[in-house]
Amino acid sequence: MTELTDFSKLCIHTQTTKPWSIEECIAHFSKSGVRGISIWRHLLEGKDLKKIKTLLEINKMEPVSLVRGGFFPSLESHQRELALQDNRLAIDQAAALGAPVVVLVCGADPGQDLEVSRRQIIDGINQLIPYAKNMGVKLAIEPLHPMYAGDKSAVVSLEQANDMCESIASPMVGVAIDVYHLWWDNNLKNEIFRCGKNKNILAFHVCDWRVPTIDFLTDRGLMGEGCIPIKQIRKWVEEAGFEGYNEVEVFSDRLWAQDQKLYLEDIKKSYINHT
Repeated sequence: MTELTDFSKLCIHTQTTKPWSIEECIAHFSKSGVRGISIWRHLLEGKDLKKIKTLLEINKMEPVSLVRGGFFPSLESHQRELALQDNRLAIDQAAALGAPVVVLVCGADPGQDLEVSRRQIIDGINQLIPYAKNMGVKLAIEPLHPMYAGDKSAVVSLEQANDMCESIASPMVGVAIDVYHLWWDNNLKNEIFRCGKNKNILAFHVCDWRVPTIDFLTDRGLMGEGCIPIKQIRKWVEEAGFEGYNEVEVFSDRLWAQDQKLYLEDIKKSYINHT
């Protein structure tokens, strides 16, 4: 792995600097020398996507992914259909902004078995593939930590995500590897290399697991603040053939409360030293 000496592969999720609007994220990221941005969809509500795309272009920002689609499972068929409609909208938004990937938080319904939810996820993704292919947008299955299995995702390991990708067998579908969700898995290295054989790593997300963690959703740390072997996992991902951005995705009430411009500089320092 080449030693990191610049920010050419640094991407920041807009949710990492949650207090900022999409316009502020674009302006401040660009001014600080960050060129990659992953955009969370709620920031696009009520916005003219053509204007946002123009802002990205003026500021020489590259949209890396759109977050998030998914949430396929439900006991109710009409809810599953609404999820498909929303995912098509996400694909439309990604295409309009020039983002090549929609990240899927696949969902779960606590009223049914996980295996039922997983079948519904596969079915939902299969239904979206023709539309995604037509729009030129890929779909990245993001496995979440098992603590989210009840309602956020029935996909809780990279092995399960790989199984799904191999079952679906479409070049439009791959995985998003997030160290926060997967660092604990003693089979992670093998599954990352399995991704490499399938050439299906579409995204790589980094942050850290603080010890102790006081909130499992909004107490993530910057890289180097916790116990995740981020450099080792990045090495495996790159050995598996991934050449894309390292996306900083941090949810933190503690960090959101700080001056976001100073926090942005801390993100860059953390990235250089611990990624």
